[in-house]
Amino acid sequence: MNASFSNQKKFIKHLKKGNTSAYTHLIDLYYKKLCDYASSLDRDSFKSEDIVQNVIVRMWQQREKLDTNISIKNYLYKSVYNEFIDQYRKTIAVTTLEKKYIEGLDLILEEKEEDETNRLIALVEREIEQLPTKCKETFLLSKKEGLTYIEIAEFQHVSVNTVEKQMSKAFSIIRKKMKEKMLSTLFILFGFKANKV
Repeated sequence: MNASFSNQKKFIKHLKKGNTSAYTHLIDLYYKKLCDYASSLDRDSFKSEDIVQNVIVRMWQQREKLDTNISIKNYLYKSVYNEFIDQYRKTIAVTTLEKKYIEGLDLILEEKEEDETNRLIALVEREIEQLPTKCKETFLLSKKEGLTYIEIAEFQHVSVNTVEKQMSKAFSIIRKKMKEKMLSTLFILFGFKANKV
């Protein structure tokens, strides 16, 4: 270990300068501990690693803003906690949105005649076909094949976070192209069960 890494201020200065050896030392020293901590918050080791990786990457990207007077350990643990809270809030927001569409499903079925429903389903299918390739594949694996986000991540060799982003992107594109009631047809076509990762 580089002797200067044992001094907190010098270590942070090396991090600020983008010293890759300093980051390697940081990962060796804290990665597993941070994953264990994240797991204690989320109880999902796969997602916990994503949380820690996000923190490490963000720290690298914003390294010049690091304060040399901070405790690097406290900074990392606080960052992991904040990342967990951010992801939790996003999950709650998505769950609320899903609930809204599920509650509206019965109303849609009552309002639409069978031929109208079929027409809307065709429109939704057309919009799905026009999604970017990766979005389309991820969306269909989730909604048509019924795979969980973890299963999709393993199949595509990507992180669960990447799968979540592709799903959000897919819904965002479809929402922009279709009216609210037409979008609800998506849930008639595929059903909408929250895929637990």
